[in-house]
Amino acid sequence: MSRASDFRSDTVTQPSEAMRRAMLAAEVGDDVLDGDPTVRRLEVAAADWLGKRHALFVPSGTMANQVALGAWTRPGDEVVVERDAHILRWEAGAMGANHGLQAVTLWGEFGVLDPEEVRSVIRAPYVHAPRTGLVCVEQTHMGAGGKVVPLEKLRALHAVTLELGVPLHMDGARLANAVVAAGISAERYAACADSISLCFSKGLGAPVGSVVCADDDEWLEDARVVRKRLGGWMRQAGILAAGCLYGLERNVQRLAEDHALARALATVLYGMPGLDTVPEAVQTNIVRADVLPDSGYDAPGLVRALAAEGVLVSNLEPTTLRFVTHMDVGPSDLERLEQALEKLLGARARQNSGGGLP
Repeated sequence: MSRASDFRSDTVTQPSEAMRRAMLAAEVGDDVLDGDPTVRRLEVAAADWLGKRHALFVPSGTMANQVALGAWTRPGDEVVVERDAHILRWEAGAMGANHGLQAVTLWGEFGVLDPEEVRSVIRAPYVHAPRTGLVCVEQTHMGAGGKVVPLEKLRALHAVTLELGVPLHMDGARLANAVVAAGISAERYAACADSISLCFSKGLGAPVGSVVCADDDEWLEDARVVRKRLGGWMRQAGILAAGCLYGLERNVQRLAEDHALARALATVLYGMPGLDTVPEAVQTNIVRADVLPDSGYDAPGLVRALAAEGVLVSNLEPTTLRFVTHMDVGPSDLERLEQALEKLLGARARQNSGGGLP
């Protein structure tokens, strides 16, 4: 069989030949002892793109978020976060395990926290209560299907946290998707946060790497300590940083192609019996579809059936599929997906509608 059509995540991309050449040619040094010149170039470029003074290179988006948590907080603090946020649901409980933090979880429509509700849960100093150490947001919001959090909502939230003296961290793993989808610069989004992460190994196509950025000098020193404790300070990391730099410089605007493919994918799903999705809700490169009871499948079962047809997707919940578009899938992969779904769901629907099955 030819290669699978892999819609599981934008993390599955392979570095292009041009990116590989850039990585091969990277100037390197020992980043722990006396600095790696390519890592430094990446940190400067990422900080400039985000409009921040400082950037730290780390292996993963999870570590970027964990560095921010550790640098802003102290054990026993509370973190205010949307209940479906990556930093809460998909980082293996690192908030508590690494930093001794507890979460105050709020529901936000499409991942958007209400500023006044956040105000209501930020604690005044009191010896019997934990300190509110940090507020976290996510852009784009993966759990909401790659939704772009509107700039005005972020500004309103940041105004509240500034007023009450609580830092705000933005998980910007897919920030570049928001930049392209909304036509708003990364700097304007990042201005709504005291620290922000950015992942290069998703839509930007690098094999490894993220940064976490901020303006505060004291935060930077604390962040370096946390990175060291987490094992994220690497040696000749310029080989990795070169791939990230290539992605930042060349692969941002092409994300529009992923967004267009995601909209086309959602239209295909909308026409399939047994699936429920809303094409108009797709803003970036993530499409969610509910698997209906009359399909004859649950989500894990349909994932397995599609895999047998050479199409890989993921299910984050028992009844929901997630499709993610990226630079390594295209129209031919979408056609393959459509044919596989027609084979699996179309035949199933015809059988169920014929009255011959219980």
